[in-house]
Amino acid sequence: MRAAGRRDGDVARAGDARALVARAADELGGLDVVVNGASAGFEPTPFEQVSEEQLDAALGATVKGSFLVTQAAASHLRASRGLVVMLEDVAGYQPWPSFAAHSAAKAAQAMLTRTLARALAPEVRVCGVAPGPVAVEPGQEERRAAETLVGRVGSPDDVAEAILYLAGADFVTGTTLVVDGGRLLHTGHGQSGRPAGA
Repeated sequence: MRAAGRRDGDVARAGDARALVARAADELGGLDVVVNGASAGFEPTPFEQVSEEQLDAALGATVKGSFLVTQAAASHLRASRGLVVMLEDVAGYQPWPSFAAHSAAKAAQAMLTRTLARALAPEVRVCGVAPGPVAVEPGQEERRAAETLVGRVGSPDDVAEAILYLAGADFVTGTTLVVDGGRLLHTGHGQSGRPAGA
């Protein structure tokens, strides 16, 4: 297992994405699972005030990063008959006006899940995991728990367990596992189309 962060390069740049994948494959002796979790631009901003830089950051990390890392890893994953996991977000399935760039980027990433599942089949599976309220801001736990049907916020372990399930689910590809405690089904949303503070 190898985790990478911003210090390892900008995955929205093809050269950095290729170098990151090459280092990981060398250190690990190949690749079995790649999780695309890079994201940026998650700041509440009125639509009219979203800057080009904010839009580029959201689309670059989430969409270009997922695309370029998967492209660079494809040959390794074909050899291992591996798995790509797109770490999506329920924001890709709900319109959140205050997070328009983030929602758009996550919706595009969700389409990449399906498109790349077809492009890389049958050797490589591509799936998504879309978390809801996980690791929320201190003091917001009770309010965010009320946004779910199960009455609690999620944890990083909930997301990790979903990824582990997909790693062993050889007959699952091209779909997304929503890990949100039923948030997408919850009707307690305001006029913004999202729970306040989400």
